[in-house]
Amino acid sequence: MILYNITVIIDESISDQWLDWIQNDHLPEIMATELFESFRLLKVLDSPNEGVTYCIQLIVENEEKYGRYLRKFEPQFRSQHINKFGNSLVIFPSAMEFIVHI
Repeated sequence: MILYNITVIIDESISDQWLDWIQNDHLPEIMATELFESFRLLKVLDSPNEGVTYCIQLIVENEEKYGRYLRKFEPQFRSQHINKFGNSLVIFPSAMEFIVHI
């Protein structure tokens, strides 16, 4: 199992707009790819960054599905962020392999 984490730091003035979009449009589109098992949306409470920091955590079963997502869908989904919110956000993706999962 792989956890694909996308950390988003967004300007506070548009954080409500981003949160509405991510929950009602963007995450449903990502889940519609049928590559991910589940997701979580978290707000970082003690972020040292200016603005508001969120983490989108997507669980994918294996490297094959993760690679397929990166090749087929990730560029499109990343550009949606940029097209909609421009320079008002910064995105940091990372992937982690589960060692122990209870």
